Amino acid sequence: MLLSVRSLTRRFGTRTAVSGVDLDVRTGESVAVFGGNGAGKSTLLRLLSGTIRASSGTIAIAGEPPRSPAARSRIGVVAHQTLLYDDLTAIENLVFFGRLHGVADPEGRARALLDRLGLASRAGDPVRSFSRGMQQRVSLARALVHAPPLLLLDEPGTGLDAASRRRFHEALAQASASGTTWVIVTHTVEEGLSLCPRWIFLRNGAVADAGTGRAEDVLRLQERMAEVS
Repeated sequence: MLLSVRSLTRRFGTRTAVSGVDLDVRTGESVAVFGGNGAGKSTLLRLLSGTIRASSGTIAIAGEPPRSPAARSRIGVVAHQTLLYDDLTAIENLVFFGRLHGVADPEGRARALLDRLGLASRAGDPVRSFSRGMQQRVSLARALVHAPPLLLLDEPGTGLDAASRRRFHEALAQASASGTTWVIVTHTVEEGLSLCPRWIFLRNGAVADAGTGRAEDVLRLQERMAEVS
């Protein structure tokens, strides 16, 4: 099992942000996470990435806790913040992160990813000069630079125009062909279902529903989303 979550709970003072979540994700079986504002979606991803600790429950990534070095090497994260250094160029950012992860040829890997994402001609430009959509594509390249088996994405389509979104999805598809699995938080039903064969719906931090891309499941998900919109 690539990702195994049991009774996962996170409290902030008296508020419970994630409540008793169970989730199993096998390699190649990506999952979309839906829910209204404040449902616990982003907190769940922060727990999975090891950014914050659980109040109770367990997370195992290929059998390892998320804050362990072994698990961190298996995770890539695309969050609201790009986690890039604005004054470095795109290629410098990716080479830096590639070296941190021990990538054998960080510059070659970085250039291949930038080419895949349509940014090869801007490789030498500082990230601060990029549009939000371009920065998000570099952020995806950063998350993929060490070829992690698990990718965690928090609203990755934010700020992307149609062309950037298409390139972003194409890069995900190529990553999937190389064995990458992901958990994606999104408000967009169409995007989530186009990228994932499974979905879960959070309400008040708990899994209130789950399903697949079957017509009856999609209808139920749309009804759930309408309730919280």
